[in-house]
Amino acid sequence: MTGEPLLVVCALGPEAWALRGGDWAGAVGGSPVLVRTGIGRTRARRSVRTLLATGRYGALVVAGFGASVAPGTDPGDVIVADAVRDSEGGRYELDSAAPLAKALQACGATTHIGLHHTADHVVRGVQRRALHARGAFAVDMEAAAVLAARAELRPGLPAAVLRVVVDTPERELLRPGTLPAGFRAWRALRAAVPALTEWHRLAATGEPAQSESHPTPSTLPQEAS
Repeated sequence: MTGEPLLVVCALGPEAWALRGGDWAGAVGGSPVLVRTGIGRTRARRSVRTLLATGRYGALVVAGFGASVAPGTDPGDVIVADAVRDSEGGRYELDSAAPLAKALQACGATTHIGLHHTADHVVRGVQRRALHARGAFAVDMEAAAVLAARAELRPGLPAAVLRVVVDTPERELLRPGTLPAGFRAWRALRAAVPALTEWHRLAATGEPAQSESHPTPSTLPQEAS
């Protein structure tokens, strides 16, 4: 199958490690391009603007760890964005949530769909409750900036955002359970990789993925500079 590769964006080294070690068999457009932007909106937007201005990609995924602001979620759950909002009121709608969530569920992931809020700092306590009261399900520090760069340079590019829950309103970061929760999230992110390739295939072809009698060997993603 021909096409342009998937661009996968994350912020942290452990996220890139998990994603790189996943099963990328059958990736549309050849080896995906994996870029680690660093933490925060400024770095994320600068990195993705450069990539979109200089390369061609078939779809864009923002994937990594995040915090849930919704009660009843657990570390290792995956929250797929149907929209991403920033602190200034900007909002980016996504039509990728349902097909990506279905692909994740087929991989065995406990999956939720909801609004993501991109903040400029780590959100705790009462701030989480306030964000949830305003409709947010998860919080991160990069996704809105990535989608802003897409809106500026490649507005028609299919895009998806997912966060694997590390901490929850009941179990925030720096609590004793953070280390095992982080490992659970790392394994869940790595296991989510086949769902990313499945969603990219659907975005590229508009057809349900067909099983193959001879699986394509796993293709490791390229690291973007």
